[in-house]
Amino acid sequence: MKTNVTLKSENDLLREARVVAAEQGTSISALRSTRLEQSVRERRRYHQARQRAVARLRAGFDLHWSPSGSRDELHER
Repeated sequence: MKTNVTLKSENDLLREARVVAAEQGTSISALRSTRLEQSVRERRRYHQARQRAVARLRAGFDLHWSPSGSRDELHER
């Protein structure tokens, strides 16, 4: 379902937006809609990536590390 949205913009900005839309062969409404969709997609991808990263950090990493011998064993005298 689509909903109409009313925006207020400066005249100069609106004039330039008309030029950009005409160059792309589209309307200001379609231009705005495309940009909003892009912003929402980017935000979703960011949050999904963040959730994956936090989950990996919580799970931890197996570094296959084990403590070496005591100091005396390492530095035999």
